[in-house]
Amino acid sequence: MLRRRKRSLRGPRPAAGAAAQAPVPTRRRAREGANVPAELRIAAPSRGEGRQVVLVTGFEPFGGEKVNPSWDVCLQLPDEIAGLRVERLRLPCEFRSSIQAVAEAIERAHPSIVVCLGQAGGRARIGVERVAINVDDARIPDNAGAQPVDELVAANGPPAYFASLPVKAMAAAIRAAGAPAEVSNSAGTFVCNHVMYGVLHYLAASGSRARAGFIHVPFSEEQAIGKHDVPAMSLATMVKGVAAAIAAAHENRHDIHIAEGSLD
Repeated sequence: MLRRRKRSLRGPRPAAGAAAQAPVPTRRRAREGANVPAELRIAAPSRGEGRQVVLVTGFEPFGGEKVNPSWDVCLQLPDEIAGLRVERLRLPCEFRSSIQAVAEAIERAHPSIVVCLGQAGGRARIGVERVAINVDDARIPDNAGAQPVDELVAANGPPAYFASLPVKAMAAAIRAAGAPAEVSNSAGTFVCNHVMYGVLHYLAASGSRARAGFIHVPFSEEQAIGKHDVPAMSLATMVKGVAAAIAAAHENRHDIHIAEGSLD
């Protein structure tokens, strides 16, 4: 079973003989005025009309909630942040299929940055995740009824992946935008950690240069209604914070050198 999971992260294998039939790229320049038959022209792949792309994902509601602020934030983000075209993707709160959905979106959009968002009910701050671990250990079933316990996200994968985004610079930018934020050292063991690990594993296995990370947002104010003494944050504050984090991720290839470790 674990072997099949590993293969699912890598995507479909090319058909036999496909490499021999594929056009071979050339460094030669086309001769000016040359008449090239239409069937011999090779169109360059679309890269978002020349602009770099940030792929931002959020989840559908889960655990009995009617909304998920991670997706609501995605919907309210501007279409462009720091010169990056924003592509949005709503993920199922399900093991396996969530990773596959992000992998397919990466192949379509060719993003330079991937920022996945998730809900962390009970947290009072926006959390920029530092690390994802290679384990699924679900306290509750996902939306498809799966509840893996002590299972690997990727068979033969490394024990953990660190985010390839500047997590400390992102947390600092969120605070500068007026939202409480922290660098978190645990993305949990549910679908959020599963997606963070799976996306980083997929990018590493495919050789992609895209950088990726994960941000947890608290309950929205709407969700806090009827709950006793539960931290919540306005959706507008979350949107400002996440937009600032994306801009910081784009502007900082290397992280800033400040202490952001927590004791919990």
